[in-house]
Amino acid sequence: MCGIVGYVGQRSALDVVVGGLRRLEYRGYDSGGVALVTADGLATAKKAGKLVNLDAELEARPLPHATTGIGHTRWATHGAPNDVNAHPHVDDTGRVAVVHNGIIENFAELRAELEADGHELVSETDTEVVSHLVADRLAAGEPLPQAVHTVCRRLEGAFTLVICDAQTPGVVVGARRNSPLVVGRGDGENFLGSDVAAFIEFTRDAIELGQDQVVVITADDIVVTDFDGAPSPTRDYHVDWDLSAAEKGGYDWFMLKEIAEQPQAVADTLLGRHSSDGLLQLDEMRLSDDELRNVDKIIAIACGTSYYAAMVAKYAIEHWTRIPVEVELASEFRYRDPILDRSTLVVTISQSGETMDTLMAIRYARQQRARVLSICNTNGSTIPRESDAVLYTHAGPEVAVASTKGFLAQVVACYLLGLYLAQVKGVKYGDEIRRIVDDLEATPAAIQRVLDDAEEVRKIASALAGSRSILFLGRHVGYPVALEGALKLKELAYLHAEGFAAGELKHGPIAVIEEGVPVFVVVPPKGRDQLQEKIISNIQEIRARGARTIVLVDENEVDAVSAFADHIIRLPRVPTLFQPLVATVPLQIFACEFAAQLGHDVDQPRNLAKSVTVE
Repeated sequence: MCGIVGYVGQRSALDVVVGGLRRLEYRGYDSGGVALVTADGLATAKKAGKLVNLDAELEARPLPHATTGIGHTRWATHGAPNDVNAHPHVDDTGRVAVVHNGIIENFAELRAELEADGHELVSETDTEVVSHLVADRLAAGEPLPQAVHTVCRRLEGAFTLVICDAQTPGVVVGARRNSPLVVGRGDGENFLGSDVAAFIEFTRDAIELGQDQVVVITADDIVVTDFDGAPSPTRDYHVDWDLSAAEKGGYDWFMLKEIAEQPQAVADTLLGRHSSDGLLQLDEMRLSDDELRNVDKIIAIACGTSYYAAMVAKYAIEHWTRIPVEVELASEFRYRDPILDRSTLVVTISQSGETMDTLMAIRYARQQRARVLSICNTNGSTIPRESDAVLYTHAGPEVAVASTKGFLAQVVACYLLGLYLAQVKGVKYGDEIRRIVDDLEATPAAIQRVLDDAEEVRKIASALAGSRSILFLGRHVGYPVALEGALKLKELAYLHAEGFAAGELKHGPIAVIEEGVPVFVVVPPKGRDQLQEKIISNIQEIRARGARTIVLVDENEVDAVSAFADHIIRLPRVPTLFQPLVATVPLQIFACEFAAQLGHDVDQPRNLAKSVTVE
């Protein structure tokens, strides 16, 4: 979740590192700092709060010029967010500086050992022990890379480390276990980052680090080894987006920009999914058709917004394939002793590919011999690498903490997976799948229409800005849409918001309906299941109790609800299973506008981080 940058080259390391940290602000943080290897030794600066505080510190006390440096933005796990606990952490001799993401689980034991040996540790963090341990190995005569190898073998937990040594100029060493770290390959310069955004201004050539690897960068070389020091394989890749993709592009918020990018994100996720013979094809489908034909149960695992994408997937995949689908919170999955075997397909969904709860669920599933397919937006991340197969979304970088285009791209990827399974199992003919895909390929235009007609949503946000509680109702695929709408409002506006399955209204939730409470209702398109009639009855029930109803409905079926709606949000006509792609968008816009009117930081909501890399 925190941001890490490392640099060795010819430029001002301070400018490169601080610029990289600024591009990683979206990850959520509570302090920032830098360390430079100068001619006179280490020079450091760090401050709690936003990077503007670090800027002020650097202006008041400028650091000497350097071409080697590391930097960090921290999201507190061990110790309060203050200046002392901010990274980088330096050993008591002032020789070694360390920045760190993740959690070192045996830090208390290591700290006690260091203090018994006379080391003075000044922070409350688990990170500081690493600087002292590395310094001890250097004092014993080990070169910096070997010292890092030695120390990494002693550490337990999930960590990314980036380290520099005052007596080893021109070298930065990184290490990773269960936490992201990527290498940027430049010309006469090289980079480290927790995300490619850290160095995208300078290079789009990256190296994917594997599990338990150490990387040593100099201006002209990159060497990757395992924790024992043996050469270790890597994979080079090219980033297909540039710096402008991570800038606001004229919007007030990254979130608004990313909402506007959703038609393109959906179209890109659908792009290139057909082979020359007209069959569906998926990215890195390393599972054979025979293995997929043997699947008799699917468990979809995710966290947060991705969990609601998994809920949508259940409706679609079961409908198209007749394979039963369970949906699980990743944080709960392995603690209930789930029943898995080789005929179980575990589908994990993660925007970042680094969500620790989901990663641990994958490892548990593979121990139980289940097959794992991941849906992910981040090439080179840990979750795809540890899965049997991958379906990449192509949403591009998502900077705002609250996911928008990432969610829609995940939903589309789930549809593609369901159709692919139907194709492999032979439960749908090719022309049936083609018609469904044609409908799916028409949805970007429908999403664009929602965006073009969003003024009514903004007016509703203004009208409801004084509300302290807002409810959301839905049925069928509208139920996860309601949950996602409530989550967006909680994340951004910090008020009570809750989503319900509309059919459950009379089983308890109707008790919270009172005069003036706004209730968003996602109305399913009219069909043979009579769900529309049932949810209209729910609208009448809550309206009779004084609720203020905001109804999302197919533009061709407005007459069915107009008598019971205080506000109507018209949705383009799409097949029922695809309604989340158009119905979610107005709720995203509403949450963004509502929070902005309250004066909140829409892109960086309090207490949240973009990628949760600890359990």
